[in-house]
Amino acid sequence: MPPQLHLSSMRPRDPAEPGRSASPLELFFDLVFVVAVAIAAVQLHHELTEGHVADGLLSYAMVFFAIWWAWMNFTWFATSFSTDDWLYRVLTFVQMAGVLVLAAGIEPAFADRDLTLVVAGYVIMRLAMVAQWLRASRGAGTMRRTTQIYAAGIAVVQVLWLLYLLLPHNVVGIIGWCVLVVAELAVPVIAERRGNTPWHPHHITERYGLFTLILLGESLLASANAIIEALHGEEELAPLISLAILTFIVTASLFWIYFWPQHHRAIGSLSQSIRYGYVHYFVFAAAGAFSAGIEVEIDVLTHHSELTETQASFTVTVPIAIFILGIWWIAMRANADRVVNTVVPVGALLVLFDPFIPVPVTLTAVLLIAIVVVLVLHPPVGKRDSERAEQH
Repeated sequence: MPPQLHLSSMRPRDPAEPGRSASPLELFFDLVFVVAVAIAAVQLHHELTEGHVADGLLSYAMVFFAIWWAWMNFTWFATSFSTDDWLYRVLTFVQMAGVLVLAAGIEPAFADRDLTLVVAGYVIMRLAMVAQWLRASRGAGTMRRTTQIYAAGIAVVQVLWLLYLLLPHNVVGIIGWCVLVVAELAVPVIAERRGNTPWHPHHITERYGLFTLILLGESLLASANAIIEALHGEEELAPLISLAILTFIVTASLFWIYFWPQHHRAIGSLSQSIRYGYVHYFVFAAAGAFSAGIEVEIDVLTHHSELTETQASFTVTVPIAIFILGIWWIAMRANADRVVNTVVPVGALLVLFDPFIPVPVTLTAVLLIAIVVVLVLHPPVGKRDSERAEQH
């Protein structure tokens, strides 16, 4: 075999490898998901602003699961077995192509509940993941059985997804989707019981942080859109500029809250890593929905929405509350003192009262600034201990 076609041995990576960080390929991989997330947020925005709240949220939940689960599975695989030879890159590119197919199917998924293209793109990604697991099994050593269970479990569920397309687009289809979601979530739980894959705590939490930045970036775009809309009309100028400023403040606060805890401390055991990974579905979905909610607020201010001002405000405050509560639950609680563990969840719940005041998002911005101030005054326990050790 020519040297340029030589394949590296895909052995388990060292979970304590120093200086481990996201590779250029992983960053390139994330960029494709920007497309899918952006389209999903736009479609959710359209459904909400037209008053189709229940249908919009259901479609968003279904589509976002496909985006999140495919991204998450690649991320956890890469932290344990990644290499950088030509075959690994090609299989990663196949998954990226699957994301683009999925993204093309998001609009019909919202409009007609037609998940054909979404499922097709998803299956493409997942079958490429099967190939990765089978390749990893050759050099996995004691984890060979674990990798084989991953490959077999994923493959079986993909066959079921293709059969799912035969179900009608009604309650039966929704039940079928729920059953298959449970099946997907069960594969790692079953596989890891045969031997834990060697995830790298710092690397995996860095990857989650980078994806969070992508999602928060969508909110910054919504803030810019508010300013753009303000330039088109004088009547709504002040409210739109106010919304843009408040959105930026809220987004910056969410960034601060997310990156306050030392996330790598949250995934020390299998149960902790599963909780951390799975609860992030709600964190990520809420971040994406927040940007859609800001766009809804813009539509209300410019009189292009079927929702009332109060209803529109809930499209912003509910995602924010879910985002904060999710991060507090999986990463902050264990590293925080009593003050933080009181202020953060209570503040998240108080955010829900914002729709009842006349200025959109104002109370939310004030509450989030208050939370950030508390976090500054009360650093994480682990960081506080290390600072004390340095002083002595």
